Amino acid sequence: MNQPLEAVLFDLDGTLLDTAPDFHWVINKLLQEEQRSPVSLEFLRQHVSNGARAMVCAAFEIEINDARFRDLHQRMLDLYLQHLDVHTVPFNGISDLLNWLDQNDIPWGIVTNKPELYTLPVMRGLDLHDRAGSIICPDHVTERKPHPEPLFLACNQIGCTPENALYVGDHIRDIESGRRAGMRTIAACYGYIDTDTNTQDWEADHYVDCASEIKPLLQSIYALN
Repeated sequence: MNQPLEAVLFDLDGTLLDTAPDFHWVINKLLQEEQRSPVSLEFLRQHVSNGARAMVCAAFEIEINDARFRDLHQRMLDLYLQHLDVHTVPFNGISDLLNWLDQNDIPWGIVTNKPELYTLPVMRGLDLHDRAGSIICPDHVTERKPHPEPLFLACNQIGCTPENALYVGDHIRDIESGRRAGMRTIAACYGYIDTDTNTQDWEADHYVDCASEIKPLLQSIYALN
C-alpha cells in the first residue's frame, strides 16, 4: 500500500503483556484472606481487560455497589503494587515484533487504561520503558478509551499522523478508540476476551489469533522486510 507506517501503538494488558498471571496471584491471595475458594487463571483472563473492579466483582461474585467492594478493591490494588511483574511477560512474538520495529525505525508506544502507578513500573521491570516512544495512561488525558484523545496524544508525542499509525488492542473499546482516531486497527484475539464475545463485531481492520502474527501482517500490509 502507498500509506506509510509511521507508528504502532499497543494496548498493554492482554495485547503487549500477559499480566494475567500476576493478577491471578493477587486475586487468589485476596480470596484466601477472605477464606474463599480460588479461581482459575482461565476464569480471570476473561476479566482482566475490564480492570481491577471487574476482577474483584467477578472473583467475589458481587456488584460494585456491594458494601464489601470498596475495601476488597483497595486491598487488591495494594497487593498488585507489590506483585506487578513477578510473572508478567510479553506475549509470544511481541519481543521479536518490537525488535523488528526498532530495526526499521518505526516508533511504537503504549496507550492503556491502566493507571501510571502500575504501568510505568511494569514497563521498567521488563526494560521496555525507555524503548517506547510514548506511554499514555488515564492520568495523562481528560478522556480515556474508547475516546480517541489518548491515541491523539500518543501520536503527537511520537510525531506521527493518526492516519499513518496503527493501534493493536484486545477489547472493543481499543478498536473503537482507534477507529475514532482515524487509525488502522488490529484486534488481538489472543488477549483477555470473554468467551461470549464475538470479536468480528468490533469491525477492526485486521484480526490476529496470536501475537506472532502481527509482524508478518505488518510486513504484508506495508511491504516491509
